[in-house]
Amino acid sequence: MTQSERELINSAATELGGDLSSFVVASLVDASRRVMADRSEFSLSPAEKTAWEAINRRPAADLAGLRELMQRPSPFID
Repeated sequence: MTQSERELINSAATELGGDLSSFVVASLVDASRRVMADRSEFSLSPAEKTAWEAINRRPAADLAGLRELMQRPSPFID
């Protein structure tokens, strides 16, 4: 980080009336949300859509360990 970047960040944190750590965390969270926003949806070409639908039509694998786990009583119910 350059000195001018540090000064800018400190000035912004001061301007908002908070401490540097809170400002940096809030800014990182906002930036992270912007990055992830366009990754919550995706578009497929017709060929990709056909392949995706074929994958989703396959029968689920029978996982014995998972079947046993799902038959156990929940540890979260009193």
